[in-house]
Amino acid sequence: MSDVQIVWLRRDLRMADNPALYEAARKGPVCAVYVLDDAAAGHHAMGGASRWWLHHSIESLSRSFGKRNARIVLRRGDAVEELCKVADALGTRSVHAKRHYEPWWRKAQGALAEKLDLTLHDGNYLFPAGHVTTGSGEPYKIYTPFYKALRAQLPPRDAVPEPETLSSPDEWPASDDLSDWKLLPTKPDWSGGIAAFWSVGEEAAHERLAEWDACVGDYEARRNLPSIDGSSRLSPHLHHGEITPVQVWHALKHHRSEGWRSFESELVWRDYAQNVICRFPAYGSRNYREEYDAFRWRDPAKDEDAARDLEAWQEGRTGYPIVDAGMRQLYQIGWMHNRVRMITASFLIKHLLIDWREGEKWFWDCLVDGDYGSNSVNWQWNSGTGVDSNMFVRIMAPLTQSEKFDAAGYIRRYVPELAGLDAPAIHDPEAHGCRPKGYPRKIIAHKAGRERALSAYRAMNGE
Repeated sequence: MSDVQIVWLRRDLRMADNPALYEAARKGPVCAVYVLDDAAAGHHAMGGASRWWLHHSIESLSRSFGKRNARIVLRRGDAVEELCKVADALGTRSVHAKRHYEPWWRKAQGALAEKLDLTLHDGNYLFPAGHVTTGSGEPYKIYTPFYKALRAQLPPRDAVPEPETLSSPDEWPASDDLSDWKLLPTKPDWSGGIAAFWSVGEEAAHERLAEWDACVGDYEARRNLPSIDGSSRLSPHLHHGEITPVQVWHALKHHRSEGWRSFESELVWRDYAQNVICRFPAYGSRNYREEYDAFRWRDPAKDEDAARDLEAWQEGRTGYPIVDAGMRQLYQIGWMHNRVRMITASFLIKHLLIDWREGEKWFWDCLVDGDYGSNSVNWQWNSGTGVDSNMFVRIMAPLTQSEKFDAAGYIRRYVPELAGLDAPAIHDPEAHGCRPKGYPRKIIAHKAGRERALSAYRAMNGE
């Protein structure tokens, strides 16, 4: 019999279009292994919402393996050490894995390759990081030329089918019980809203894609309207690897609408974010633009007022209805509408003058689609500190944004104490003299927040 082929699973929890699994199944018996390695990622260990999703995604994939008389071996600890233990138990050196670009996984991939015969497969993005380059062979820094260059290379590869058969090792290595990992919250169980909103797993991902196929044509017209929520809601499925952007692209490529082109650009943005973190591994914790290292942020660890403001932002108690709706949506369902993500991020950074890394950490813990590349690139874009970013002096006006994008219905859904208000008062009840008693006043006026932010920016530049 051929050697057992270990398949190291991470953010690739699927059977179809999984090149590592497909190739391993062609070569011999398969032992899929998932290692919960919290230490490797340090302060970017998986957040609470993502852990909830991981539990249910592993459950779903385990059922798929079970239908083929196979299983997923679960281990907890150092990924390299645990994979070596599994390899010893199986008497094999062969490991297949999907290439990951997070700095901790790149380090682990390098360490494992020194101990076992590791074959890395591409497959989580449209193209591997580093594939799209300038005419001189350099990586792109700016998104727009990257997007144009990548589009010129489409279509991506064909999707890989599920393995025709999966044979199993003669004996299975020891495995943890998923319940022992305690990925699900209990005291308290805050996951009720997430559980009610989301269906998890590969089958659910493809069902959502089929629904999106009928809606993507309207994406350009609806994507900025949080009350309508014209989003695909594929992001957590893509992040956890229950479906791939290649599968999504091929399923939707027949569309010729502006909606499809806008959505396609967001698939490309995921590739762009991976290229950024591949070139700048510390992007989730370090300013790309070093001049911002001297920026005078209000520090919640040292400033009680800043700490109170950060807590109010996290809990959706800022007195700005669109901001509060977004932050409450995030906590309730582990996800936030994209337009509102920009508004809430800008508010924290510029109105409250709090370091973008505080927001990145909160989103990381609360998002079911918390992705190191996308999360850090988006936060540095908003803060003006990134390789390609919005200028700091462009400060979003949340009250204007709320009215412009007709967020009244969205606010009523997530800020129920304002549900009885009509537009335009619901966008700014304090200014219209109808703020309900239980709803907070603005923690800072828009003009005052804007002027404070601009003053800090001028001070950084020595003005």
